[in-house]
Amino acid sequence: MSKHPFSRFFGLGEKEETIDHLDNQQMEEVRNEIHEIPVNSISPNRFQPRSIFADEKINELAQTIETHGIIQPIVVRELQEGRYEIIAGERRFRAVSKLGWETIPAIINNLSDTETASVALIENLQREELSPIEEAIAYSKLIELHQLTQEGLANQLGIGQSTVANKIRLLKLPESVQTAVMNKQITERHARSLIPLKNAELQNQLVSEIIEKSLNVKQTEERVNKLLSKDDEKKPRSIRKAFSKDMRIAVNTIRQSMTMVKDNGINLDSEETEFDDFYQITIRIPKKKQ
Repeated sequence: MSKHPFSRFFGLGEKEETIDHLDNQQMEEVRNEIHEIPVNSISPNRFQPRSIFADEKINELAQTIETHGIIQPIVVRELQEGRYEIIAGERRFRAVSKLGWETIPAIINNLSDTETASVALIENLQREELSPIEEAIAYSKLIELHQLTQEGLANQLGIGQSTVANKIRLLKLPESVQTAVMNKQITERHARSLIPLKNAELQNQLVSEIIEKSLNVKQTEERVNKLLSKDDEKKPRSIRKAFSKDMRIAVNTIRQSMTMVKDNGINLDSEETEFDDFYQITIRIPKKKQ
């Protein structure tokens, strides 16, 4: 069985094989590792990236488990004597809890916080059932846990750096907009089109308009452009006249470069000041990761 890139990168390959792919000897070894652990002694994974568990899906899984039993045990770690935390298998745990089972088959694997968080993120990303916001949070946490750049994470996962950057940019949106994405009231593309506004009030207003009028992405982008044009018209004319064409190109190029650097996970600070004879852009790049 080929290993997922997450498994190769985070050194989890040996634990990624499912019971369905084990031979008789390996099955016996796994059985010896499985413990029946009281359900009420288990806590959910504190690093769980999934914030929404659909009751319908959990109920379906509970019915399957009631009929066929648990084919694959959950994985837990021991927090203290008699208390455990889920590493992988929270959906199975929730389904068993609904069934009122007293115990659940589990494998105990005492991983560190970093390893536990990584496995939780990996398990959910592999299922491809996370919302775009949850996926963005997962990418962001993996970058933080393993001290990676967006490009480094993208390379390890075999995906484009722009994919990682576009997801993480969603986290710049107000919480209310992120919630609308998670609740599937607007799409990821709708949300991304709101980012240039940078004004939370305008973003929230436009989300309400998208929902109320069922605006598609193209219509949303047109509304954003109109709002940006109005905002541009409100800027003092004297400043605009002071900019020659070459100067505007230079300033916009520098701003775009700073945006690209920020999208790669570097939290640089910048300050722009206009003088009579020149326009000054001061950029401060932290030596240590913030």
